[in-house]
Amino acid sequence: MAAARDQLLDVIRGLMAGQSPPLHALVVPSEDAHQSEYVSEQDKRREFISGFTGSAGLALITMNEALLWTDGRYFLQATQQLSNRWKLMRMGEDPPVEAWIADNLADGAAIGINPWCISVDSAQRYEHAFSKKHQTLFQLSIDLVDEVWMDRPPVEPRPVIVHPVEFAGRSVSEKIKELREKLLHEKATAIIITALDEVAWLYNIRGSDVDYSPVVHSYAIVTLHSAFFYVDKRKVTAEVQKYMVENGIDIRDYEMVQSDVSLLASGNLKSFVHGENDINVEGSKIWIDSASCCLALYSKLSPHQVLALQSPVALPKAVKNATELDGLRKAHIRDGAAVVQYLSWLDNQMQENYGASGYFSEIKGSHKKGISATKLTEVSVSDKLEGFRATKEHFRGLSFPTISSVGPNAAVIHYKPEASTCSEMDADKIYLCDSGAQYLDGTTDITRTVHFGKPLEHEKSCYTAVLKGHIALDIAVFPNGTTGHALDILSRAPLWREGLDYRHGTGHGIGSYLNVHEGPHLISFRPTARNVPLQASMTVTDEPGYYEDGSFGIRLENVLICKEANAKFNFGDKGYLAFEHITWAPYQAKMIDPKLLTPVEIEWVNTYHSDCRRILEPYLNEQEKEWLRKATEPIALSG
Repeated sequence: MAAARDQLLDVIRGLMAGQSPPLHALVVPSEDAHQSEYVSEQDKRREFISGFTGSAGLALITMNEALLWTDGRYFLQATQQLSNRWKLMRMGEDPPVEAWIADNLADGAAIGINPWCISVDSAQRYEHAFSKKHQTLFQLSIDLVDEVWMDRPPVEPRPVIVHPVEFAGRSVSEKIKELREKLLHEKATAIIITALDEVAWLYNIRGSDVDYSPVVHSYAIVTLHSAFFYVDKRKVTAEVQKYMVENGIDIRDYEMVQSDVSLLASGNLKSFVHGENDINVEGSKIWIDSASCCLALYSKLSPHQVLALQSPVALPKAVKNATELDGLRKAHIRDGAAVVQYLSWLDNQMQENYGASGYFSEIKGSHKKGISATKLTEVSVSDKLEGFRATKEHFRGLSFPTISSVGPNAAVIHYKPEASTCSEMDADKIYLCDSGAQYLDGTTDITRTVHFGKPLEHEKSCYTAVLKGHIALDIAVFPNGTTGHALDILSRAPLWREGLDYRHGTGHGIGSYLNVHEGPHLISFRPTARNVPLQASMTVTDEPGYYEDGSFGIRLENVLICKEANAKFNFGDKGYLAFEHITWAPYQAKMIDPKLLTPVEIEWVNTYHSDCRRILEPYLNEQEKEWLRKATEPIALSG
């Protein structure tokens, strides 16, 4: 497969040479036409051409080289998956792609791009970097990767589903009314919404066009008087048709968005529902989010017409309403019960099949695998976890591929086990499981790291340092206006004290039966985390980790709700914020070195475990309850 893929590089170079003008380089991004993080199978062009399967990355093919940029989550994975014809470029360590092009390609070089798969922000950043050597970003009318991808998966028309107000918490009419008020405030007559989760949230619809993300390949245009929904009409049921008409939303073919943006720019976009043009008032603006709007649509607008600001849908989606928060809390309780059922089952299986000492004991077991014993693999056990989740109310599938990883595989931050190549479970190695589910009332994401044998003292001290960072963020109190960039250090400080660190962010937003990774806020060392302050009713994960390549990986993750803090004082009249954790599953006591915890941290663990027991017991059978009681016994204060 790798050899055949490498041969395609030469075929693509032939296509590049045949373009007018001939291309000196081709950029192959990870994103689709909506700048999505997770994309459908037919949009995985970068994965197809490079062989690298991570969710983040960018490929650059020149006439002599093939380079792949990715971030710290994927450095190890990329070295394992790329052939020797590819060079790995480490984001944050190597020059960004636009700087590399400007420095390494000739004056006047033409760099090809599919204009649907690059954001306005990225395109403008590239053009600025290229200008010093008169290099050009050339918009291709066909995607050259598609030209060589002979068995590209076909588009499957999966149905659009109406998401009931009982889960959404707010009606479409309320959301559109609020959006139009924001348009008026910014003196804009229309907005083009391209991010899939924003269209889904605004119109209260869901779908299954992208695995693990309940979104629909679609666009929205909302004007002061009209609303448009661009979608493959084969996906629209009679129920959805009726729903859209009742809410004054005009359904158009997905491909019409480009011509309709041109009509919008000229003031000639007419609604069939309302039967009137939205007159393009002189001096008024058309709002786009330049981080998610693609170059292809932006190119249909005159630059002077464009209001380029963060989407006004992003924050209302991120700041959950009371119904969404209630649903998220309930979904996480059911999900926590599934995780406890899984850990209890896995503990029993590891003892029965591998003679492991088990979840609670460090006394070495027999480690003799019986002839009739079942072989447990990273995939077979994660399938069992999915089975436990599938029994829960409102379950709709996983929220991302489960990261079920043993020993060295746990050091691959976004490891994805495959049935044919995955590792067998091992009682002598750490097991990291990062998983989540989609429920009608909420999206979940939880990581627990466990050992079914005798962990090394070094592994315990690393686990405890990660736990200390996890607790430090959980108990943080901070003033309104604080960004996730400022909070990121709280989770790293206990690791830094030991000379340890991790190459990923500490937290991401999470959707309400939407994307498991949701912006615009995040908790990270990356500069983008400075852009959006945390607000009450935002959701965010708390997931520090530590990874030793070739040995083990540790990560602990809960979902938090940002809430108003009950602080004694209120300096500067800012108001203060804190967190409420809504994820429920125990931490493994035998992986914790109590000598490294403060009394406050020990009290936190004990209180959390007591709450776990109280909240989850009603969902468990007697055997599982007994396991949970043992897993949540108080840790004694050391010394």
